[in-house]
Amino acid sequence: MIQIPQRTLMGPGPSDVPARILEALARPTIGHLDPVFLQIMDEIRANLKTVFRTANEMTLAVSGTGSAGMETVCANLIEPGDKVLICINGVFGMRMADVAERCGAVVEKLEAPWGTVFNQKDIIAALDRTKPKILAIVHAETSTGAHQSIDQLGAAAHAAGALFLVDCVTSLGGAPVEIDQWNVDAAYSGTQKCLSCPPGLSPVTLSARAVERILARKTKVQSWYLDLTMVRQYWGQERFYHHTAPINMLYALHEALAIVLEEGLENRWDRHRKNHELLRTGLHSLGIEYVSQEGFHLPMLNAVRIPDGCQDAPTRKRLLEEYDIEIGGGLGIFKGQAWRIGLMGHASTRRNVALLLAALRDILKR
Repeated sequence: MIQIPQRTLMGPGPSDVPARILEALARPTIGHLDPVFLQIMDEIRANLKTVFRTANEMTLAVSGTGSAGMETVCANLIEPGDKVLICINGVFGMRMADVAERCGAVVEKLEAPWGTVFNQKDIIAALDRTKPKILAIVHAETSTGAHQSIDQLGAAAHAAGALFLVDCVTSLGGAPVEIDQWNVDAAYSGTQKCLSCPPGLSPVTLSARAVERILARKTKVQSWYLDLTMVRQYWGQERFYHHTAPINMLYALHEALAIVLEEGLENRWDRHRKNHELLRTGLHSLGIEYVSQEGFHLPMLNAVRIPDGCQDAPTRKRLLEEYDIEIGGGLGIFKGQAWRIGLMGHASTRRNVALLLAALRDILKR
């Protein structure tokens, strides 16, 4: 039998899972149409609305990881030939463009150097120039640690006749996400980041404007499994059978959202910010600096440059084997050049910051 070690997960995800959530996973499995389970689903919808800061009726958890959320919003909102403007400054903007193209979109790309963020005025100018049906952007680019401001984009997209789509896989629960205030039409996240739930579900929310777009489609949604015209009837009052829901994972998400709301969103955001600042100060004392643009560092995902003379994989291996700490390596152009240090959800603690800094100080000294 394989013995599963107890790790401290400080990479780009998954994050540490609290005992309460693991206990929820172990509760008895019941039917996906059991009245008790349907009550749990209703409470998940209500709590997701609170965490997303939205009144959107179309708010639910897609059966699949964050990438399934990305495919869900793209497959449902894009029809072949639709023009989509996608902002790319890292891996996940690139992935969004790939998924949109697979859905038949004509993708217009607005690109910025990795690690930097976009000036919202440049995006608005591109909207006026390209006149897309959808504007899409990553709020928290996990590959670079860049925290993108998006508060002006929704209103600009609507003025241009476009929907506004946001990837908040990494930011939800760890930094402000204001779906209604920012005029976001479609957003998706993942359970394994700042919600500290195991991977396997993707919270998704769509505005009434987005739902109208889906209902007015001239072609079928290309994915049967992710077709929200059917899935919403299972999550809604109809309780129409679509697929067997991952029942125990939804127990876990129900518990995770309860923990988030017990702490309070503002308190949770503040905790992530304070621990990020503590880590940043400690890393600076070790000569380790950030690859993300100054003033736009993510509080829950710290992308830092590997110091000169230090090897990437061997250092991460020693952290894992000697200290049971997992951090992530770089992606794309940052592969071998950067580390990605997560302070997500349950793992965002002063203790974990102190533990990692002590371990790095010891390894770098040796």
